[in-house]
Amino acid sequence: MEQIIEQFSAYLTDVKKMAKNTVISYQRDLKKMSAFLEERGVTDVSDIKEADLQEYIDSLKANGMSPATISRNIASAKALFIYLVKKKIVSENPASALRSPKISKKMPKILSQEEMERLLSSPREDNPKGLRDKAMMELLYSTGMRVSELVNLRLDDIDMEESRVSCTDPGKERNLKFNERTKTALSEYLEHSRDTMIRDGDVDFLFTNCSGESMSRQGFWKLIKYYAVRADIDADITPHTLRHTFAAHLVEQGADLRDVQRIMGHSDIATTQMYAHLNDKK
Repeated sequence: MEQIIEQFSAYLTDVKKMAKNTVISYQRDLKKMSAFLEERGVTDVSDIKEADLQEYIDSLKANGMSPATISRNIASAKALFIYLVKKKIVSENPASALRSPKISKKMPKILSQEEMERLLSSPREDNPKGLRDKAMMELLYSTGMRVSELVNLRLDDIDMEESRVSCTDPGKERNLKFNERTKTALSEYLEHSRDTMIRDGDVDFLFTNCSGESMSRQGFWKLIKYYAVRADIDADITPHTLRHTFAAHLVEQGADLRDVQRIMGHSDIATTQMYAHLNDKK
């Protein structure tokens, strides 16, 4: 099945234009499923039955996997077999009847205006790294973009004159406005920080790590954890917390939900309505 998984991964990357981390997640789930089935003598995809897949899902439950993890594995299996049927590699889809467990949605952590101000003010502005970190956090909070979009920004994606940034999610592109404070932070970074970090003049990523390579999601996650401690924020926050906080603060200030949906890139307005519920609760 390894070759099939590789073919499917190439399809997700080249045809569906999925993000690299999403493809890696599919690969990881499917390789784990393949190993389970091979241990039971099922080595050919055409031999996989619904009962085999259900046994695999039951094993995940027995091993204490969370409903979210189980749902993701089911989604990976379904996506694979939809592809296999489409390519006529198999005639029937044994994953079609699999049902995902119910997932209780947790309300996201939202920082207060005062906490957000402390976080944004925590980087030191007397060194290149601090200027970069401040620019990244300011941009994330003032646009609500995803961290994957943030770390993949190129220089050409920023329009300093119009105070706009173009960010791309698989299949979608959004042009987002940023505020004057963010513009100032970006200007300071571009003028006094970025050139000291890059070693190769051909690097076109907007933000790089200290080695001049593109910043990773994990690298930025560590930065947020570090600055949360410096800002004396007790909550366990992540880069996504800034995205949630941006949206919640917009709604709190009276923004129309449809506008927030467009800015956030939500395909379903129900996702955006979560922030209205948070505001009502407050």
